[in-house]
Amino acid sequence: MVEKVAVLGAGQMGAGIAQVAAQAGYSVILRDLQMSLVKDGLQAIENNLDKIVDRKQIDKENKDEIINRIHGTTDLSELKQADLVIEAVVENMAVKKQIFAELDNICPAHTVLATNTSSLSISEIAASTRRQKQILGMHFFNPVVDSRLVELVRGLETSEDTVATASKFINTIRKDYIVIKRESPGYIVNRILIPYINEAIFIYGDGIATRDEIDLAMKMGAGMKEGPLELADSIGLDTIYFALEVFFNEFRDSKYRSHTLFSTMIRAGYYGKKSGRGFYEY
Repeated sequence: MVEKVAVLGAGQMGAGIAQVAAQAGYSVILRDLQMSLVKDGLQAIENNLDKIVDRKQIDKENKDEIINRIHGTTDLSELKQADLVIEAVVENMAVKKQIFAELDNICPAHTVLATNTSSLSISEIAASTRRQKQILGMHFFNPVVDSRLVELVRGLETSEDTVATASKFINTIRKDYIVIKRESPGYIVNRILIPYINEAIFIYGDGIATRDEIDLAMKMGAGMKEGPLELADSIGLDTIYFALEVFFNEFRDSKYRSHTLFSTMIRAGYYGKKSGRGFYEY
């Protein structure tokens, strides 16, 4: 049974996951490498909760209770108390494998270890541990607080008990889930979404239409809430670029190649909203 949840990474995704877990009544450990990063994550959570208070969905007392359920730390050894660990750090296989190997040594035998990766191999991450049956993908979407879906992704050896534990947890935090039968880069949503955005980037990069025209066309013609280039800036252009690289290397299919303009933007540090500039300026 999951009582204490640990989240690795106090960035936008990690802070969001910690918040929804605390709102559901779980005791949460939020860990990052530097205390300044942890404090930034806790501040982001408090800011989000203030908005919920303003909407009168919770009162100030509820907000304080939620904040008090979250303990920030830089000490990885504190995760030995966790029943479920959700990793939400940088999309780098070497980093994730190192973290999971350390977690395997620190956490109790019953602890389920989940990764929030959107494109990397669950099975490869699991292979760095001695508990491959207790490892799965738990892919949240941004913004975590508002997005309903979580993709639960099986690795080659993920057990039914692990999937059941993860499913129950997702239900308790009031999210919906889909279980991916076997891992494949991008799972469902990003496997469809990333090529869609990439095609819009090609239309823009080839000079077929302007940025505004592309976004307007998809909103008016296809009923999208926001255009593909607006969405790309929200997700993070570096995240999309990295996913395309993974897809291309895995599938060896030219439809996943990046436009040279997109590659140049990434080299220039145009990452979207997070950097202040992408296809739009912020």
